[in-house]
Amino acid sequence: MGWEKDRYYTRSRKVNGRVVREYIGGGEVGALVAQMDAVERERREWERECWRLEKEEMEAFDSSVAKVCQMADIIAKAAMVAAGFHRHRGEWRRRRVQEKE
Repeated sequence: MGWEKDRYYTRSRKVNGRVVREYIGGGEVGALVAQMDAVERERREWERECWRLEKEEMEAFDSSVAKVCQMADIIAKAAMVAAGFHRHRGEWRRRRVQEKE
């Protein structure tokens, strides 16, 4: 994209996977389209930044939710052990009470 020898404006775009240069024109028309392209580039850059910030916020939220889930799991395990249960092949089972003779 840009001005060719400061005489006319061209921009590149992809058509069927190939890069094609598109002649826009020179003079005021070329300058106007160049400004419009610059505004569009800034808008796309702004959108990318917004998506990046939103992604960072979601990752931070996911991290905090994972920590809360981990703490809840620890509390649940402690409660089960305190209630007399144990893990047997992944399942919680009540411990048998041994009779004293």
